[in-house]
Amino acid sequence: MPRFLRRICSFIAVFILIELPLWAAEVPIPKLTIGVGASKSPRDVAVTLEIILLITIISLAPSILVMVTSFTRIIVVLSLLRSALGTQQMPPNQVLIGLALFLTVFVMSPTWNKVYYNAVSPYLEGKITFKEAYDRALKPVRDFMFNQVRERNLALFCNLAKIRPRNRADVPTHVLIPAFITSELQTAFEIGFMIFIPFLIIDMVVSSILLAMGMIMLPPVMISLPFKLILFVLVDGWDLVIASLVRSFRI
Repeated sequence: MPRFLRRICSFIAVFILIELPLWAAEVPIPKLTIGVGASKSPRDVAVTLEIILLITIISLAPSILVMVTSFTRIIVVLSLLRSALGTQQMPPNQVLIGLALFLTVFVMSPTWNKVYYNAVSPYLEGKITFKEAYDRALKPVRDFMFNQVRERNLALFCNLAKIRPRNRADVPTHVLIPAFITSELQTAFEIGFMIFIPFLIIDMVVSSILLAMGMIMLPPVMISLPFKLILFVLVDGWDLVIASLVRSFRI
């Protein structure tokens, strides 16, 4: 090791062992403590319960994002698109999930704006109670799910729950959510089927040509993959898929 590097290392070691404890003793470091004590008023209990509920919602945020938003349809279609192209792990999962998240924000922004201005903002200003904020926040989300859900899927879960709702307000949220997810999966698979058709034709043509030429040992995927990629690029495949996905949602 050169001499100047040894001097630098020695200086850093002296600072850590001698100077840093002295500096830490002079500068007060705040101490964070978490304790449990007796509440002095009912308001303290309400605030505690609200904090516990907020922590629970944060821990369940990924599940909520999948259950009541457009994320399910988008990520399934993008995954089927990757399978149809036959590119294995390209684009990687991180890219697909990131694209699905931003598309979800784009699609859900009108609904989330209604939730914020009708429920969150008045509640933070103290104009409404938590129960009123919850009811106001739930209404735009339910309207979004009702606009996407298929009638037969909703009827299936209503029959399983043994209820006969007369209007949307009579449908419980715990019945609407599984019906919405099932409907989203069905719609995503229908879109995925339409995406698979042109790539399947390319695979069949390439396989037939290779078989006719006697190239049995050559994997057809190796030949068809470049043709599928160039076809996807020439027709602006990403624009078509994303535009179709966004327009498939009724908002």
